[in-house]
Amino acid sequence: MADKLQIDIFKLVEDYNFTGEKFFKLIVLFGLLGDFDSFEYAINLKNFIENNRNYNLDIFAIGIGNKSGKEKFCKFTGFPKENLITVPDNQIHKNFNLSSGLDIGLGGWLNMLLMLSGINSFKTVKEVIRGYTGDSKAKQIYSEFDKINVLKFLKFSGNSFSKVFGDGYLRPFELATFRLNNMNEIIQNWEDYILNEEYLPQRGASFLLNDKNQVIYKYFSSEVLGYSPNMRDPLGFLSDLIEE
Repeated sequence: MADKLQIDIFKLVEDYNFTGEKFFKLIVLFGLLGDFDSFEYAINLKNFIENNRNYNLDIFAIGIGNKSGKEKFCKFTGFPKENLITVPDNQIHKNFNLSSGLDIGLGGWLNMLLMLSGINSFKTVKEVIRGYTGDSKAKQIYSEFDKINVLKFLKFSGNSFSKVFGDGYLRPFELATFRLNNMNEIIQNWEDYILNEEYLPQRGASFLLNDKNQVIYKYFSSEVLGYSPNMRDPLGFLSDLIEE
């Protein structure tokens, strides 16, 4: 007899018509569309799709949000709009027993700030620091041709990182710049992205399925900026699925 997770996955695929045409499926449960992890994960998935045109994988996602938030989220991140479903609450997350994050009873925004400071989200501070110090074992984000516009008044090219820090690895301040750019988009469109502040601490999950919709990989996030077990290579678990 299939376990509860597998039964719930079968139902999710059926309910949202996550059929696809490829051998594998990746189903991602975002928290709020306006969550830092949702933005970062979606952009990484978009880059994965662009860099692996022959990938044997369909990617679907569900996030807490509304129509206007979905439009802006997909436009900013590049995640395919047709593969993103928005829901008004975290009932699906509850069905899968996902972490709802910290709750001290004083509202979602304060809960999120405390998690960003490391409370009930121990690896978050380390991940934030890595954004400023860089990481020799992680890939760089910006090419020398990328145009970077942070907070509208700070504009520079990816070549600035190359000139100061070189190439071939995650340079100091590079990941922090990337995340600041995402945060700026969220703040500017807060009402579209943050459907309900109560869900700010809600964490997500990833499920990789084979052609029979059987779960062959799963990951449940419990921390902010922790949507993968290996944040140096967040999509490393997909590497074996790429068609050469």
